[in-house]
Amino acid sequence: MRIQDIIKGKKEWRAHMARVKALPKDYQIVYKEIQKYLFKVGPIELANGIGLFSGIVDLFEEGVALGKGVLEVTGRDVAAFCDDLIKDSKTYADTYQESVDQEVNKAMKKVTNKIK
Repeated sequence: MRIQDIIKGKKEWRAHMARVKALPKDYQIVYKEIQKYLFKVGPIELANGIGLFSGIVDLFEEGVALGKGVLEVTGRDVAAFCDDLIKDSKTYADTYQESVDQEVNKAMKKVTNKIK
């Protein structure tokens, strides 16, 4: 990654976070929880930019403009809202599960070959 890309990424993130800080407090709280959740279980492509987070802020800004409370936008189950956002994305959990399956399969082949 080039220095210019890093600088551009930081500028984009700062601008994004300025949008978040402009939201009402309840929206900011829910956004931060969504952000934590997605960083823990979220899709691999989160590492490639702020696209998903920017979309969430767009949705939140629209909710504010319509006079809705944040839970009217996300629903009461915010984790389910997050899961729905990433349902078609490959997550770190998926990658880890695949890795575990591969290791178990390798180990089982070794055991099976020793028994023969």
